[in-house]
Amino acid sequence: MALANQGFVSNMEIFGAPVTTATAAFLLLALLLALTFEFVNGFHDTANAVATVIYTNTLKPVPAVVLSGFLNLLGVLLSVGTVAYTIIALLPLNLVMNVGSGAGSAMVFALLISAIIWNMGTWYLALPASSSHTLIGSIIGVGLANALLNGHSFSDGVNWSQVQNVFLALLISPLVGFCGSALMLLATKALVKRADLYESPVPGARPPTWIRALLIVTCSGVSFSHGSNDGQKGMGLIMLIAIGILPAAFALNMETSSKDIASIVTNSQRISAIMEKHSQGATIKEAFANQELCLFLDASGKADANTYAALSIKMKHISGALVNVQRFSQLPASERISIRCDAYLVGESISKLDKHKDLKGSDDKKAIAYEKENLEKVTKYIPWWVKIAVALALGLGTMIGWKRIVVTVGERIGNRRMTYAQGASAGLVTMLTIGAASSFGLPASTTHVLSSGIAGTMVANNSGLRIQTLRNIVLAWVLTLPVCILLGATIFSGALYLILHIFNNH
Repeated sequence: MALANQGFVSNMEIFGAPVTTATAAFLLLALLLALTFEFVNGFHDTANAVATVIYTNTLKPVPAVVLSGFLNLLGVLLSVGTVAYTIIALLPLNLVMNVGSGAGSAMVFALLISAIIWNMGTWYLALPASSSHTLIGSIIGVGLANALLNGHSFSDGVNWSQVQNVFLALLISPLVGFCGSALMLLATKALVKRADLYESPVPGARPPTWIRALLIVTCSGVSFSHGSNDGQKGMGLIMLIAIGILPAAFALNMETSSKDIASIVTNSQRISAIMEKHSQGATIKEAFANQELCLFLDASGKADANTYAALSIKMKHISGALVNVQRFSQLPASERISIRCDAYLVGESISKLDKHKDLKGSDDKKAIAYEKENLEKVTKYIPWWVKIAVALALGLGTMIGWKRIVVTVGERIGNRRMTYAQGASAGLVTMLTIGAASSFGLPASTTHVLSSGIAGTMVANNSGLRIQTLRNIVLAWVLTLPVCILLGATIFSGALYLILHIFNNH
């Protein structure tokens, strides 16, 4: 049952939607948890960015964290939201489509609480761990628990193909950080013959002006990239919360123009005909179209005739529902939710068809890709208030609690203090790596890239590594996934029981 319909008598409106007191309280709690996750992410991960400027005497700690906090905030505000929906794509399809249900709400709470617990634990132990791995482990745990509770196999619990893509990015990025930073330092040594760049800074001594400028630029770049990448994870979760609790206001982008709606109608009619052509005369009942597409998305094989027939049905529904509509506000709330579900299924199915090269004909592929882009504009959007809220939480978090992990990154990875060239090399490689990941819509770990980068420069500079510290860091990295899978599954199961129990009694 939908949580938005439970609780006490409605006595208020939020974003133009009537809500009950219980629903408003539930929404507030969920949003506070999401912003707490971003706040913790700020002081947990930003230590990586400021360590390079603090331990090279480039900036004092307070100006460094203020600068980093501002750039994190700016990175969030200027992000486009691609990473946000990449994270959502990892979640079980049935929970994403029914996020307003008890199970959907339990999913969101489980993801946030388990991620906060692990991040706080590793921060307390001064261990630089990945918030990306934390969140993804929680997602897997929720998916597996959801599958088990519904009598499905574990293979149906998570979007494993998407998990594989994300894992590949998270696995490669630390290697890029380690090797890239080491090579960058060696190249600098070969090109710039200044001994002071490769020696530990004298306490209180400022670096040369040009290297100081480079260190400030790389710190700023890492902070901005961290905000644009990690901030989007919180955005995606907040959108899940908003869509689930207030679907009438957030199921579709209410700012969509009448011109764009008309374009969706025209293209949906064309795409329906294309899909019907590929269906080779197959017919299925409209009631089974959702089931057919869900089976296709959960399976590893290619599309069959029924898949195309189901897509044709969905496109007809979208065009038929919007044919005389100028604004989405004209639609009943139930129709907005229905169109969102159809658009989500169509978009995900088209992505999979294109990946497996099931679509034939360049003209067809272009038209279908254009329609997918149109549908994503109205379903995969981030309102301005979500960006501002996440930006403030991440930026403020950056300025608090940073010291514990800064000491580990700056002092305990190598046997000697970080040099100017090491800080610049690790910072530059991290900035470029995280920036590239954001441009491709992939969640990457700033923590892993920069920590690995500093370790790489220590090896390249013959500074030696502190094996005990590295052992503790690697152990935290290795444990992050299994612990968060267990936390996510346990909290999801408990939250689902409590939510259903509490709301069924109202």
